[in-house]
Amino acid sequence: MYLPRTLIAHLYLQLARSQHALSPPVLILAALEPDALCATRILSALLKRDYIPHKIKPIAGYGDLMSAGTHLVQPMRLSDGGSGGVVICLGVGGLVNLASLLGLEQDEGGNVNADGVDIWVLDSRRPYNLANVFGTAMQPDLQIESRSATTGVNDGQLSRTFKIGAGGIVVWDDGDIVEDLASQRAAHFALERMRIDVSGADQVVDGNDSSSDESDSDRGSQTSSSQGSSGRKRKSWQLDREESDSEDENPRPSRRRRSGSIDSRFPSPSVENRHFDPTHTRIDSTPPSNQMSSQPDPAAPSPKPPSRRQQRRAFLRERRKHSAIIEAYHTQGTSYSEPVSSIMYSLASELGREDNDLLWLAIIGVSSSELYGRTSTGVSLSNHDRDYELPDREQGWTGSRGFRIRQLLRDEVKRLNPPELNELGREIARGHANDIIQTHAKSPTDTAIRLSPEPRFLLIRHWSLYDSMLHSPYLSTKLHIWNDSGRRRLHKLLAKMGVSLSQSKQNYTHMDMELKKVLRERLLEVAPMYDLEGLVPPASNASYKEGWGFVRSWGWKACLSATDVAVLISAVLDVDHGLLNVLPHARSAGSSQSQSQPEQMSTAEDARIRFYTAYDSLLAPARLTNAVPIAQSLYRSIIRTGTTLLQKKQIKHLRAFRMGLIKEGPDVGLFCAPGALTKLALWLGDAIAEGEPERRTNDAQISRKLLTPLVLGCLEETRGLYVVVGLGGGGGNSFTTQLSKKQKDEQQQKRNAAKQRQKEARRKQRERERARRDDADEEEEENETEEGDSESNSSSSDEDEEGDDSRFMRNRFGFAFSEAAAETNARVKQDSFEHCVIEVKKEDLSGFLEHLSQKTVVG
Repeated sequence: MYLPRTLIAHLYLQLARSQHALSPPVLILAALEPDALCATRILSALLKRDYIPHKIKPIAGYGDLMSAGTHLVQPMRLSDGGSGGVVICLGVGGLVNLASLLGLEQDEGGNVNADGVDIWVLDSRRPYNLANVFGTAMQPDLQIESRSATTGVNDGQLSRTFKIGAGGIVVWDDGDIVEDLASQRAAHFALERMRIDVSGADQVVDGNDSSSDESDSDRGSQTSSSQGSSGRKRKSWQLDREESDSEDENPRPSRRRRSGSIDSRFPSPSVENRHFDPTHTRIDSTPPSNQMSSQPDPAAPSPKPPSRRQQRRAFLRERRKHSAIIEAYHTQGTSYSEPVSSIMYSLASELGREDNDLLWLAIIGVSSSELYGRTSTGVSLSNHDRDYELPDREQGWTGSRGFRIRQLLRDEVKRLNPPELNELGREIARGHANDIIQTHAKSPTDTAIRLSPEPRFLLIRHWSLYDSMLHSPYLSTKLHIWNDSGRRRLHKLLAKMGVSLSQSKQNYTHMDMELKKVLRERLLEVAPMYDLEGLVPPASNASYKEGWGFVRSWGWKACLSATDVAVLISAVLDVDHGLLNVLPHARSAGSSQSQSQPEQMSTAEDARIRFYTAYDSLLAPARLTNAVPIAQSLYRSIIRTGTTLLQKKQIKHLRAFRMGLIKEGPDVGLFCAPGALTKLALWLGDAIAEGEPERRTNDAQISRKLLTPLVLGCLEETRGLYVVVGLGGGGGNSFTTQLSKKQKDEQQQKRNAAKQRQKEARRKQRERERARRDDADEEEEENETEEGDSESNSSSSDEDEEGDDSRFMRNRFGFAFSEAAAETNARVKQDSFEHCVIEVKKEDLSGFLEHLSQKTVVG
């Protein structure tokens, strides 16, 4: 089931009203990522205001999710002695069948018997698992058409009459389901109706068989051969279509046809007035009773009813057509949609409870998603050549949806933090001189959120200008900082800005104030010389502040930007707690408690410590500043390791992607964590892309970097395996919107020509077969079924390519990993919620990568 965006507050208020003193606490399953962490903090604040007890369980991967299902979710069921309750999954379970992982009962159609446990799913990963979205609460006594009136569910969509407490999986829709999944919804429920019709037909046939067997036994007229055949267990119609067809062709004379059954498992229309109608267009051979009195015209020829074989063909074509739609959606590749923290803030806004704390959490969650490659093409290269002259809706991150979210957040900042009249007058008098990076609060009680023209530097408030520029993923890859010429290019850039090396290596907060005031203007002057157009927001955007960042103050304690907080929180979540004493620059961040703990710590315990450390640091500036050395050490390691790989030319070009392995070095233990390895892969991908040739379209005005997918692995010697991450080639909205119309027309003409050639070849093949064989009905049936399947697949794929350009270059490494592992029998483990991350045994890596190079990794 899925919850429309307009009803999220309605469902939450039902939860609040249903709570009492004996209600079980709400269970929150949260992923170890900044977006889910911020959403958890927002939801926890809402639950506390309504006095709703709750408990939080960090989930590091699918293994933890299955363990939580066994030890936490299943004991809540009424049949197991529990009291029911609500489980909220934040950033967890959107890509997989959640009922099977949690150990809940489920039928073939995806309907779940949660037995009093309501499971709410909020996940920004796509594609959805459609069993979660369209599966309903299991109610075997009701037909599918009558469920909406009884349970408040209409073809999977919840209405206002829905009541929590019965149990089931509810996916919170951010708009994708209603807008983009209409065809998948129709296909899912068409298959569900077919399944119900087939099962109903089998029940009718089996019931008539048993009743006729009893009557024949009483008369004593049944032969021994018929007794043997009646005692045989009947198979389902789908699995026994060859056997039933042979019986139709050559019926045995010794077997007497029973009056209440049909050999092909299709019930007679007169049996209990139930019409088996697989295509929903068949004309019943027996007219209704109210039409029997009317005399047909003897001159008019009576229409010939379709035969059982024709009905079976139509049924198979429809079923395969709908199955192809579902399969195409599930295998299109992963992507990201609206962050979960943004949906949680929308809930708070509809409840009228928004404030600066909740808004700041939502901003951090959105900033973290945008910062670490979570785009509309999955985890892919950032493709961050930002052109501020183009509208925001046509570039970067999630396209038009990202534009709307950023605009909403800017409006909310202005609404909740209005400037005072005297402060507004000073800003107007200063003009562009006010466009300076804020580094301190304006008063001891200042806790406001403001817009700031943030440059794309890293931790500039906590580092020197030189180090911030040197370790910035954007600037370091643009300037080729991994070689000597890149370092000299950075020095020349500073010189042209009028900043000496000694000044640039001072802490930014201690730099000359006059230099900080003109820093933005000088960056705007110098940036075009080094192809750094997106380094800072241009002055033309100062009026409406497009592209500006967010900054918050905590009095004299601290002043942090949302990007800085996202970097710090992500570093805390990615760096293992046991490595704090190993990193040379992060030892001061480790507490005395962590240093006294044993060296070997379980993975689950380490994940729990990292989660709650980051959770407590979100709104605590003192804890955030303590995490600065961890983030600085992480990015120093990224630059150091990435430079080594590039200088030693350890990035190889295979058939479908580039590949690199980290086997030794001072930071090899750090990059065994999937999050840290993904950051390094993103940096390497952007660095390699800077040396790639530009791909020009038919329109000479349009050009784009050819971004090649990247596979990066790190050896974890203690466990004897490699942690491997695969990044897509990027593209997405910013790429497809620049494709010329002429190129699209040519691609469409090529698809139409290929489709026409296939149809002509199939027609000639059918003619040859009919001329060569006189009686081959069964083979013709199979051929027509396969042709219908291929036509439906081709038509559905054409529609997908024509209707949704955003699917271009999506990350398909999850499917490629699974296929390569199945072909090579490699020992692998896919436990991360990011399906582009996998663990491979050291001995199996070479064969695994060889087969992986032959797969489609983006699409």
